[in-house]
Amino acid sequence: MKVTVNIDCTPQEARTFFGQPDLEPFNAWLVEEMRSRYAQNLDAMRPEEMMKAWMSFGGQSMDQFRKMMETGMGGAASTAGGAATRSE
Repeated sequence: MKVTVNIDCTPQEARTFFGQPDLEPFNAWLVEEMRSRYAQNLDAMRPEEMMKAWMSFGGQSMDQFRKMMETGMGGAASTAGGAATRSE
């Protein structure tokens, strides 16, 4: 024998019937908090603000990066040259 029972109720009514907590106030707070944080950080996503953040160290950071790359390339070139002389 097969019995089918259809219950017509809202999700809120089902949660209440099964004794689950009401999380709607928490969910509303969470959504509002996400909206406010998004709105606060929206200005930081503008291209002008991003460039200001990236260039906050001025030319010094670019010079340091260039020196680091030159040092790395110089070390790789000397290692490659040393390996070539050893194989000869």
